Amino acid sequence: MSQTKEPYAPGAAGAAAERDARLARIQAAHERLMTLLAATHTAEFLEVGMTMSQAKVLYLVASAGEVHMSELPARLGVSLSTVSGLVDRLVDHDLVDRLEDPVDRRQVILRPTPAGIAAMDHFRDLNARQLRELLDRVDPADLPQIEGAYALLVEAAASMPGTPERASLAPNTLDPRATNDNGKGTL
Repeated sequence: MSQTKEPYAPGAAGAAAERDARLARIQAAHERLMTLLAATHTAEFLEVGMTMSQAKVLYLVASAGEVHMSELPARLGVSLSTVSGLVDRLVDHDLVDRLEDPVDRRQVILRPTPAGIAAMDHFRDLNARQLRELLDRVDPADLPQIEGAYALLVEAAASMPGTPERASLAPNTLDPRATNDNGKGTL
């Protein structure tokens, strides 16, 4: 597995063009995959009962445990008034608590409620089930390639600036060197 931590920088112009073309094909394949998966699981995600924007806010709050509301506009690329409306709806649905910062009373801290954490667990379960259904359709002989590709993507994501420390320190369950009792790689 590569230990590359910086973006890849090819030496020759031809290699750069080839890499750009490959990246474009990967991005196109990813978009096609997401479109196909969304079409097959739309009903399950709609049952959650929140908008994608609300889900993004909840995800950020739940993954941080606590976050200052003032941080969300920059992280989401929206205005404070937009964030306020989204947070209001999440508070109304008992998914997020809005608390006064004990250090600076002008600041608002957001924290997921038990119902908010349960909603995030539900999203993760839906995603895990969806991925498992997809992988069940892949030839078992091709699974090592997928396992290796995911390990590389996890490694690259963990090396990105702004990756929360606890996310980059999470156990590497996708390490292709990991083995099961039979000495074979695990997924």
